[in-house]
Amino acid sequence: MMEGLKEALQYVVGLGNDSQKTEVLEIHGKTYANRQLIRYGSPERAEPVRTSSLVSMVEYIARCNHEFPADLKMLIHVVDPKTVRLISGLDKERKRECLFECRAETSEFDFGYWYDQERFLIELQANFQPSPDRDLLLKFSGNVEKQNTQSYSDDGTTQVATARIGVASKSDVVVPNPVTLIPYRTFQEVDQPASQFVFRLGNKEEPTFALFEAENNIWKNDAVSNIKLFFKESLDPLPEEILDRIMIIG
Repeated sequence: MMEGLKEALQYVVGLGNDSQKTEVLEIHGKTYANRQLIRYGSPERAEPVRTSSLVSMVEYIARCNHEFPADLKMLIHVVDPKTVRLISGLDKERKRECLFECRAETSEFDFGYWYDQERFLIELQANFQPSPDRDLLLKFSGNVEKQNTQSYSDDGTTQVATARIGVASKSDVVVPNPVTLIPYRTFQEVDQPASQFVFRLGNKEEPTFALFEAENNIWKNDAVSNIKLFFKESLDPLPEEILDRIMIIG
């Protein structure tokens, strides 16, 4: 019985070894392998330096350009408003090396989310640059009173709510809409793009507020342009031999 068990185990091990074998097949003139293969002896590539500021990438280019791969152009690739990479041109294997990566750290406002009165006031001040419309929203949302049957109306576009206008007086006030605000959404070194938002007051017993994006992310193009302009101006004082090797895309 032990002999039979031994033979069974050997058979199972053999099946496992067979399943680990790499098979190469040719189908319709193309070659396939049943396992992922890693080539030994491929060129070594550096791990990118990672930071959260654009200034640090400018400093790296100015002081550590000797680390650039020899005879290759370098690309500053503005991937999106929160990501910028310094990558090499294509090497002999048609691959690129990323030497530096910046990811912006931004405080996030949840657009489309309903905030209670206190939280909305905090988020407005923490996540948006001062502007006339932001100050108007702060004043309005801070003075809206608890709803009653006469204090609220909404026709889908314009909302009217009861707000305090003095120590003891109240009056119907039209909710400002749309509003132009400047959220912190990209790197601190560049101008934050302004956008229009739809401001809504919730039809609930306690006041609730929400902002909805109204420009289909047009601000992202403005942010990318601002980042490209930052690099153009920041790198301009560098020697020509460095500038000739760098292209900014986004």
